[in-house]
Amino acid sequence: MVLLALAAVVVMESRTPCAERRPNVVLILIDDMGWTDLGCQGSKFYETPHIDRLAASGMRFTNGYSACTVCSPTRAAVMTGMYPARLHITDWIDGHQRPYAKLKVPDWTMFLPHETLTMAEIFKANGYATGHIGKWHLGNEESWPTTQGFDLNIGGNHRGQPPSYFFPYERDDIKLPGLAEGKPGEYLTDRLTDEAIKFITANRERPFFLYLPHYTVHTPLQAKPEMVAKYREKAARLPNQPHRNPVYAAMIESLDDGVGRLVTALDELKLRDNTVVIFTSDNGGLASSTSNVPLRVGKGSAYEGGVRVPLFVSYPPMIAAGSTTDAPAMSIDLLPTLVELCGLELAKTPAWDGVSLVPVLKQSGGVGRDALYWHYPHYHPGGATPYGAIRAGDYRLVEFYEDGKVELYNVNRDVSEKSDLAAAEPARRDELLAKLRAWRKEVGAQMPTANPDYDAAKDGQRAAAKAKNAKP
Repeated sequence: MVLLALAAVVVMESRTPCAERRPNVVLILIDDMGWTDLGCQGSKFYETPHIDRLAASGMRFTNGYSACTVCSPTRAAVMTGMYPARLHITDWIDGHQRPYAKLKVPDWTMFLPHETLTMAEIFKANGYATGHIGKWHLGNEESWPTTQGFDLNIGGNHRGQPPSYFFPYERDDIKLPGLAEGKPGEYLTDRLTDEAIKFITANRERPFFLYLPHYTVHTPLQAKPEMVAKYREKAARLPNQPHRNPVYAAMIESLDDGVGRLVTALDELKLRDNTVVIFTSDNGGLASSTSNVPLRVGKGSAYEGGVRVPLFVSYPPMIAAGSTTDAPAMSIDLLPTLVELCGLELAKTPAWDGVSLVPVLKQSGGVGRDALYWHYPHYHPGGATPYGAIRAGDYRLVEFYEDGKVELYNVNRDVSEKSDLAAAEPARRDELLAKLRAWRKEVGAQMPTANPDYDAAKDGQRAAAKAKNAKP
């Protein structure tokens, strides 16, 4: 892997006086939450009053995006402010195998390299207590959170889903770190919230950075029986809702309860007004678990359903309550935004791909870039074949690497991506395609190659993958 320019960056120690204490940060990353999976995002079935209240206390991004259609690359982007393509972390770890597919996927990186400066390392060097509570999924134990700048790791290992949402949280003799002790019937989402509250309580006298990447709502779909019964009855009463899964709905309610408890704890500790809270998801909703309508398909696809996600930022002293913006924002933007917002010190400005969203949050300016990019040189059961994409202005272009097909959509007018404009607007198509290809070259994106073992008959997942890509 090409050494990253960021590797040489040295963070300077901060000695901020207590009277000028920097803001605390709570970054909540949900696993597989779709764009419409919250009341404030349009759901009439899922009940999320606490999360809705949090969103209403700050700014909601109506064009919030994940850096990838699957989890590990987005998590790497959150931690580093860099595109997954630049990091060569372009699929979930350990990925999906299609040995007889038309293309052979590149030899991509299956861990977060230590030479890459992380969000936690920056906060720690600036005097913050740093806690990771939840899912990691960025490599084996050599790359776990405490090797990447976190003082504390509870729940984070190499796995992408929990063994179980009920205690004991284990399978095949593998336990979640820090969660060996617990009570029978204890629910993982509740337990992670408990641990988060313990962390902020223990560190209330100093600035803290809490990264809370919940496992929910990733499979296995498991929830408290009484909540499942509640939503099963609700689904019977409301038969025409796109959101109908009672177990999924119950998982979301437990998450909402946890967010409510966490914000209440910040209030009771008199920390709320000095705490930045960010809420977002690592990719779109899994189509077999939830509905992403009006977006096309969901997690693991090349379309908006795979990458458009909830995103909002709450910081009462600076961000107007109830504000919204249509400025496109992505996972890569969180690190530079927090560095500016918290006044963190760096020896020099790193070469992040993300930009600071502070001007948007203050409603004093824009994001200062002309496009967002995606690169997924892999196959996924959710429907994706290797592809790249660009969003510039109202338009989103997708290039499929198997056959070179290009699709163009105006996602402002056509959020469901039903009307392909590639033939109708050739000049715009060619302009965006050229920008996408130039970007891939600039970041050193790894490309798939012709597969010498390609066998259409043996590649039994091709038909299923194409069906998943069908328009809604």
